[in-house]
Amino acid sequence: MPVAEPAPPASPSLLKIINGAVDLHCHSGPSPFPRRINHVEASYDAARVGLRAILVKSHHHNTVMDLLAMAGPLADAPTPVYGGVALNSEVGGINPSAVAMSLRMGGRCVWAPTVSARQHIDHHSQAHGFPTSGLDLLEEEVSIFDASGDVSAATVTVTEVIAEADALLTGGHLDVTSQKALFTVAAQKGVRRLLVQHPDFIVGASESDVEDLLRLGAFVEHEIAMYHPDVAQPGWPIEQLVNWIRLIGPERTTIGSDLGQKGNPLPADGYLWIVQALLDHGIEERHIRRMIAGNPAFLLGLEERPS
Repeated sequence: MPVAEPAPPASPSLLKIINGAVDLHCHSGPSPFPRRINHVEASYDAARVGLRAILVKSHHHNTVMDLLAMAGPLADAPTPVYGGVALNSEVGGINPSAVAMSLRMGGRCVWAPTVSARQHIDHHSQAHGFPTSGLDLLEEEVSIFDASGDVSAATVTVTEVIAEADALLTGGHLDVTSQKALFTVAAQKGVRRLLVQHPDFIVGASESDVEDLLRLGAFVEHEIAMYHPDVAQPGWPIEQLVNWIRLIGPERTTIGSDLGQKGNPLPADGYLWIVQALLDHGIEERHIRRMIAGNPAFLLGLEERPS
């Protein structure tokens, strides 16, 4: 299945580094947000650079059902595609039943509230580059806390279901205080795969906040879309990513594309760009491999934690 307008072929040495990478942050469609590719096309796009697997994310629905509906064309697709559910208002917020259904039907990931998180709503109201839908989705705020300020019983149950499935839990777009509370409970309940995504975008985590989250067992994901020169916002310099890698270390860092949106580069081309940029800025090949392949493979449950 062709994917429109791929970049020119990459060098064999660059493809060797990328081969076996796992993208935990692919925004293929369907989605209320405009997407450049669907999940089947995303599989073929990933195969262009030898990705081992991709995790497809929707802010609004359980992508496992997409993949089951696309089982026919995906059966012949070259790169395995996995799904999960984001706990926004469209699925009932912190909804243990929605989590159980997603994971027990093959899902690998639960995203804490993203577009329904107060942190996201406040950020989005300032028009900082997050995509918008042409639909009125009646978005409602979702919190992990109950009326008394404690982590809600439903949230605790969600972490128990995730632990039972040995699945991945991300902090979504929750504020730092909420992520710390969520990951504390999740770790207590036995969740082994924890991920903070784009700590400096929407989440607003400081270096000390990130250190706290690392102590709870989390990995930290940085996204190609934040740095790629062909993505309008936020348009950060690659040096910012290099600084994060040196601060956290490649052992606890992952890199995902956060691509697939209409008007943005294809995810595969994002990997070609970011790997070359990191090499150019002195990041060793073995460390790049750890961040794009070893760590995300563990988080997706494809293998045990790399030593």
